[in-house]
Amino acid sequence: MQDSQTAGPVPSSRRGFFVGAATVGAAAAAVTVLPKVAPAPDAPAAAPERQPPEKGGGYSLSEHVKRYYRTASA
Repeated sequence: MQDSQTAGPVPSSRRGFFVGAATVGAAAAAVTVLPKVAPAPDAPAAAPERQPPEKGGGYSLSEHVKRYYRTASA
């Protein structure tokens, strides 16, 4: 008995070609339909970062600290 498969390279079929062409076409259509991703404009200049004090003691009573104290005491 002989195997029906040959050991050499398999020739491409028309079905495989059309499946590949359809996949490439669908990918190209998806790329053109998807919304464009534009780079975000530069953010407005934020307040300059505060430098930590030289001798430590960088604690400041900010809004989020006040909110924490309000929620923790309840």
